[in-house]
Amino acid sequence: MTDLRDESGTAVRPFSDTLVIGAGPGGLAVAAELGRRGIGATVLERDTAVGSSWRRHYERLHLHTPRRLSQLPGYAMPRSYGRWVARADVVEHLERYAAHHRIDVRTETPVLRIARADGVAGGARWAVHTADGPHFARTVVVATGHNHTPYVPDWPGRESFTGELLHAADYRVPAPFAGRDVLVVGVGNTGAEIAVDLAEGGARRVRIAVRTPPHIVRRSTGGMSAQATGILVRHLPTGLVDRVSRINARLTVPDLAEYGLPRPSDGLYTRIKRDDAIPLQDVGFIDAVVRGAVEVVAAPTGFDGAKVLLADGTGIDPDVVVVAVGYRRALEGLVGDLGVLRPDGRPSVHGPVCPPGAPGLYFTGFTNPISGMFRELAIDARRIARAVNRAT
Repeated sequence: MTDLRDESGTAVRPFSDTLVIGAGPGGLAVAAELGRRGIGATVLERDTAVGSSWRRHYERLHLHTPRRLSQLPGYAMPRSYGRWVARADVVEHLERYAAHHRIDVRTETPVLRIARADGVAGGARWAVHTADGPHFARTVVVATGHNHTPYVPDWPGRESFTGELLHAADYRVPAPFAGRDVLVVGVGNTGAEIAVDLAEGGARRVRIAVRTPPHIVRRSTGGMSAQATGILVRHLPTGLVDRVSRINARLTVPDLAEYGLPRPSDGLYTRIKRDDAIPLQDVGFIDAVVRGAVEVVAAPTGFDGAKVLLADGTGIDPDVVVVAVGYRRALEGLVGDLGVLRPDGRPSVHGPVCPPGAPGLYFTGFTNPISGMFRELAIDARRIARAVNRAT
């Protein structure tokens, strides 16, 4: 990062060829690919270290995609990590990745907003505002992540709940919940895996609240990962993928209707495209449900003191509620006034394409691909770096 100077030659503002917002896997991959092309890039990270979201995830977590298909460009994960890479190993790899590529990461630098740098000399197009003042750049890549801000629904009576309520982002290990009655809200991959973790870790009772039954797939079938299957079918017609996945589910996943999880009526790929909802990969959840270690209940509609009210008209009295209904991208405060977001808060474009009227502004990591997040981040990084290189 150099300085932008006024007419007298006095340094007045930090200036960089490219600023990358976020030091997760997406931001680091973009910075590495830019550096490989000789383009200076500085990464601004709100937290104290790279890979902050991975540092906060629950300890049981492993990548649901095989190591071989989860490589970031320019520095491979070691074989010693195994096929399904553990959370701690992902963090270690991101640290090594940043060091290997000598990426300039400025930690504890949260970005408040991004604005057009109208009237600023020196080739700057964007002003990236931080608590330390604005940083100027020709190019900005936003890589703050799909899972940025934990989301807890504003259920009626939530503030009156006398038990413990926490978001899945604050869950680490099952030990603090041993002997307690826990309700997990949300049956995505995070909620299902936390429920299994609690059941195996000594919780007295574990229930999982389900609003919409998920599509469930095996993480690996006949040695072939679900990700590899996703890569093969992602460009096929939606209806065809729905039909094939329905047949595959009948062959590989038992009917869980009697346990409160009927097979979904809509197609797997239809739901991905319509709702951005990837399938639940089984890493012990099916067995836990069949054994009764995890009980399925209806979705919550509100709270009343110690009671959680459910959509089927019943109520339960858990000691703890773990909310695993997802995150918000929280881009509105960052770029909401630039006209670059869709109504649902996602960027209007991603990868190597800039939004109309916003040259030099790129987004990565805001999709939920069936073909694997790390793989798509690596592809995005290469494409963005090529686009930036062409534009310089």
